[in-house]
Formats: sequence, structure tokens, C-alpha cells
Amino acid sequence: MEKDRLLAFSDGVIAIIITIMVLELRPPHEPTLHALSGLAPTFLSYVLSFVYIAIYWNNHHHMLYVTKGVNGAILWANMALLFCLSLVPFTTAWMGDTAGATLPTAIYGVSLILPAFAFLILQTLIVRADGPDSVLARAIGGDWKGKLSPVLYALGIVLAFVQPMLSWLLYVAVAVIWLVPDKRIERVVTG
Repeated sequence: MEKDRLLAFSDGVIAIIITIMVLELRPPHEPTLHALSGLAPTFLSYVLSFVYIAIYWNNHHHMLYVTKGVNGAILWANMALLFCLSLVPFTTAWMGDTAGATLPTAIYGVSLILPAFAFLILQTLIVRADGPDSVLARAIGGDWKGKLSPVLYALGIVLAFVQPMLSWLLYVAVAVIWLVPDKRIERVVTG
């Protein structure tokens, strides 16, 4: 099967996810810096989630660029990834509205670890379909980022019950790890 419809559908869903998140941002009712500062947790959780969705969109784009074709398993794995990403706006709003309280921060971590596993499953199915010598298989290699991220998310989930700010720091750290452009696929394609 062609991958173009999968890409177009995924792009549309990701655009909707970002739109839902931005619609949760409400301006303060008072024209003061103090009122604006009260929205800092909501705004910061939005920024972090926007970065995460952008990271997934970028990596999804690169991964599907080198994918030869898709099959039914890949289609369903992609839907699972999109479903997991669709949970992020809810957990973002909850964490922001509660200023990073314990349970919302832990649940936010769950909403980050789920797409990480879904992406890994999608990536594994694509490698299985395209073969062990495929561009994607060669590019991901040991995939240290993909292995480290769920560990840090899990640690963040646990730490939310001890000190939620430590969870936030871990969630930001994982985003920073992935924010540095991942050139693995580009290197294999060009090189």
C-alpha cells in the first residue's frame, strides 16, 4: 500500500491535536502581569506539550519518508500512535490547571510514555516490513534515545509522587534530548 494517505491523515490528526491544545489557552481576565503570571503553569505545560508533538511529527515524517510501503499492521500501529498523542491535550490541560499537582503530573508522564511505546512498535513493524537492511533499520541502529526516553518517563511518573517538579525536569530533559535534530535517517539517505 502507498504511504501518502497515511502521511496525510497523520498530519491532519497532529494538526488537530495542536489546535486543541492551543484552544485550552485562555487569556487572563485582568490586564495585569500578576494575572498573567498566574497562567505560567498552563502556558509552560502547553509549550512542553507543543514541543513533544512537534518532535513526534518530525520523527514520524522522517521515518515514513524512508518507508517503502505500509501494510495493515503498520496502519493500526500508526492509529495507536495517533490515539496516544491525542491524549496529550487532556493531560496537558490538567497538569497546567493544577499547577503541576502530583496525580496530574504522573498522568502526564503516562501520556508521554504511551506514544513512546507506540512509536517504537510502529518503527519495529516498519523495519520488519522493509527488512533488516532497510534505510530505517540502518538509521536507527541501537536507538539509545528510544530506549532511554521510556525509562526517564517512568522515573518521572514515580517521582511525581515524591516531588512533581523533578518529574517536570525529567520531562523537559527528554524533550531536549529529542529536540536536538536526529540526523540518523538523513545521514543514511544522503550518505
